[in-house]
Amino acid sequence: MAKKVLIVITSHTEIKEGKPTGVWLSEFAESYLEFLKQGYEITVASLQGGKAPVDPGSIGADTSEEILDAERYLENTVSLNDVASDDFDAIFLPGGHGAMYDLPKNQKLQTLLREFYEGNKTVAAVCHGPAALVGTTLSNGLPLVAGKRVNAFTDREEAETSLAPDLPFLLESRLRELGAIFVAAPNWSSHYEVDGNLITGQNPQSTLAVTKAVIEKLG
Repeated sequence: MAKKVLIVITSHTEIKEGKPTGVWLSEFAESYLEFLKQGYEITVASLQGGKAPVDPGSIGADTSEEILDAERYLENTVSLNDVASDDFDAIFLPGGHGAMYDLPKNQKLQTLLREFYEGNKTVAAVCHGPAALVGTTLSNGLPLVAGKRVNAFTDREEAETSLAPDLPFLLESRLRELGAIFVAAPNWSSHYEVDGNLITGQNPQSTLAVTKAVIEKLG
């Protein structure tokens, strides 16, 4: 039986007027293509379904054709409301600043994350994707990340984007407030943490490392 992976994408399109956002394309594409190579069945869902927004900042002159081509898998995403945790072996959350706005407060996503985690299924997120975890509590009422070694886009990296004043919160700071053991690496270096069935990575450079860690877990 092929393993089944649910990739969840932000539907949020704007940081402020004139500053569009969405998913960071390489974080989606690199993970999707790597899972595809494994023969996994992949479902791409977004909070609202339909065409998922891509952060224009994630596409540049050096973006490979393979990454650009993967944007077609975002054209017609499934609505998150139509998916069930029972149907999947792992959930993967790519980042992009859009993830900071809608993922943390989406109740369906919080329920799914709790079900995946407590069902001992793999929960993985990279860069701003771990923003989804800040709203997730376990059945015992504790934050999912409390006492867990985690990684995500760091406050120092955020300072370099100059977008920090416009964000709803700083991801590293919020994870620490929730009791996470945040393990930061130097800016823009590939780094990820595995704590049980929770896998988190720091930045776009960490996407492949996180994806490979998921593949190792799934076998």
